[in-house]
Amino acid sequence: MSTTTTGYEHITVREDGVAFINGVRTKVGQLISEVMAYGWSPEELHFQHPHLSMSQIHSALAYYWEHREEIEQQIEADLRCADEMRQRAGESPLTARLKAKGLL
Repeated sequence: MSTTTTGYEHITVREDGVAFINGVRTKVGQLISEVMAYGWSPEELHFQHPHLSMSQIHSALAYYWEHREEIEQQIEADLRCADEMRQRAGESPLTARLKAKGLL
């Protein structure tokens, strides 16, 4: 899959429009999802993802603010995909056993 460089030193965009942090498999949308869900600061993101430098994190955040609509659409698409996969997988055997014992 081809990629495109951006004006952000640490960000590359794949041909499908998904922005990644260079050198790692972390999507910009993943970090933004964590900020949205948990309210994490850049420092907390670094604590949770020690393989990322603060420069990479700040570059991802800056890229998000310049491409907010695109990133939020990608996050929504990822959430829909996860929901579809969860529905197709059905109830796990563990959940079924816990329900049978009245523990859920």
